[in-house]
Amino acid sequence: MTSNISLNVVDLELELDWFARVLDARFKSYFDTDSKTAVQNIFEIIPPDLTESESEYAKFLKYYRFSFAERFAILLSLVPHVRPQLLDAFFTKNKTFDRRFTEFGGHFDGESSDFIPTGETLSFILGANNLEIRFGIQTLFDRDHPFSKHQILKLASDRPVRSRMKSPLVLSEEYVSYFTAGQAHRPDFGTNFPARFIETALDWKDLILHPGTRRQIEDIETWIRHGRTLMEDWGMAAKLRPGYRALFYGEPGTGKTMTACMLGKTTGREVYKVDLSLVVSKYIGETEKNLAKIFDQAEHKNWILFFDEADALFGKRSETKDAHDRYANQEVSFLLQRIESFDGIAILSSNLRENMDEAFTRRFESMIFFPMPRPEERLRLWQGGFSAKAELDQTLDLEKISREYKLSGGSIMNIIRFVSLQVLKEGGRKISHEDVIHGIRREFAKEGKGR
Repeated sequence: MTSNISLNVVDLELELDWFARVLDARFKSYFDTDSKTAVQNIFEIIPPDLTESESEYAKFLKYYRFSFAERFAILLSLVPHVRPQLLDAFFTKNKTFDRRFTEFGGHFDGESSDFIPTGETLSFILGANNLEIRFGIQTLFDRDHPFSKHQILKLASDRPVRSRMKSPLVLSEEYVSYFTAGQAHRPDFGTNFPARFIETALDWKDLILHPGTRRQIEDIETWIRHGRTLMEDWGMAAKLRPGYRALFYGEPGTGKTMTACMLGKTTGREVYKVDLSLVVSKYIGETEKNLAKIFDQAEHKNWILFFDEADALFGKRSETKDAHDRYANQEVSFLLQRIESFDGIAILSSNLRENMDEAFTRRFESMIFFPMPRPEERLRLWQGGFSAKAELDQTLDLEKISREYKLSGGSIMNIIRFVSLQVLKEGGRKISHEDVIHGIRREFAKEGKGR
């Protein structure tokens, strides 16, 4: 099977050849006006046909159906990352004034002296002195254009500029990674993105859920697989909210986080668990800003955002008694607006359904209860939890343990971990009934429970 990188390489070589031909044609038509061979209309240089390609780059182009100018803008922003020497022509000096040509635009990287294209560079290549084309190119960077809305390409500068077109063309790290490595760049966890990528090596057969819970999870899978068809092909985007919101509620250890991971794994979506310790702030307005950092990066990425113990963010609003309460409730209103307009999958997790603000719960597409496993489900968890290399003593009665001890799946795995390590420490002897009972008592004590 050809790798994503190899597929991208083949297509990008074709694209870079097209880029070189367009650039060469612009320089010839601009500086050699008497040439009979110079291409006068840049837009007549047809880009490569990638409709049959399966590269990530080709899939991107087919999804957005970009125009000539939009496609060339993407490519111009990518060239400094993959073949910067193609831009060496912009080092040409204007001999009349002994300086570089103003119309080229561009910035020069202080460390490497590389030429960094700007909006002016794009305007020069595609429009030269044609004001109509140049003005049209400016609209590519309007707020409602897919470049901006989907955080693909922007004009960005770390210093004030008189015209935004003088700012460098910056392709997002995610798309640079897509077009080169063939996979998405994952944002670094930290204060600028307070969410961690989570995944699992398990499969659905390893996750023991109540049949009713599993059936409701299938509704989310159905949306992930067919939601785009419903919204776009069936024309429901004007009638339905984007995205999908679900509440998972139930006691800890009942499989809420694992289910979110499994949804991502089986549908090809990345799952990010929001770290509420970095989101919730005692300072007025800071919680709103921290959450905006997550939603801004997650828009149009097909991610699943998982808010564990979401009560801290989405819990019931307090009565307005002072200015702090008023600001806190304003933040909740902001969260409500952002989660309602989010086009991905947002899963909120809580121990109790009653803890959640009704303003949120009314907007959930599904509210799924994760009950404590029944005896037959606990037996499957015990039987499937031990390593295949572990030896179980004949005294170990898992059926009796499953009937007598009400434990969550998470607690059962904690006990199996503890017991397995104990027998390994003692030379790998067989695991007895008493070993497991000791582990259960230890788990109950840890949770502050009696038997």
